Amino acid sequence: MEFLINAYDYFRPGGTIMLLLVLASLWMWGLVFERLICFWRMERTDVTVHQALVLLHEKAPLPSAAGICRRIISGFLGSRTGSQVLDQRLLDQYALEQRPRIRRFLPLIAVLAATAPLLGLLGTVTGMIATFDVIAIFGTGNAKALSGGISKALITTQSGLLVGIPGLFMSRLLMRRADAIERRLTETVMALKRAV
Repeated sequence: MEFLINAYDYFRPGGTIMLLLVLASLWMWGLVFERLICFWRMERTDVTVHQALVLLHEKAPLPSAAGICRRIISGFLGSRTGSQVLDQRLLDQYALEQRPRIRRFLPLIAVLAATAPLLGLLGTVTGMIATFDVIAIFGTGNAKALSGGISKALITTQSGLLVGIPGLFMSRLLMRRADAIERRLTETVMALKRAV
């Protein structure tokens, strides 16, 4: 409980900007963890190209369709026509349907990570404006009055950077994992199209 009180006392001078930064941070990290779990499930339950070809020829129902390639195979086996051209188009269609699942929330994570330092900069500007307002009223002789605006300026800048830098790193990491999953998806679909 003492930790929460200390955190509140530390962030309180940041005012509304700090509230926006905390909300943006919670939203961004919630999406990051959702994507990490989703990618982990996709990779853990998915099949290799060889396994996909075996499943295609067995024509048996799949035990679990959590992986991207498994979903494509499952959907394809349920609607296979027997015509090579139509079946290849079906595979392309199922692959296109799965691609948005892979990239879901990634642009939003990047935007939230890039917005956090800008919110920190906004807090810096509002803090400096408050400091100059105090100087206009009291002059430079009252250090305690000046410290409120300076504190707001520095805390929001620091918090914006503390949210934004790891957020941009995680955004890039998630993009690379999504690229790897899409490459594996493309390889599998190409192999299935050749086997149809």
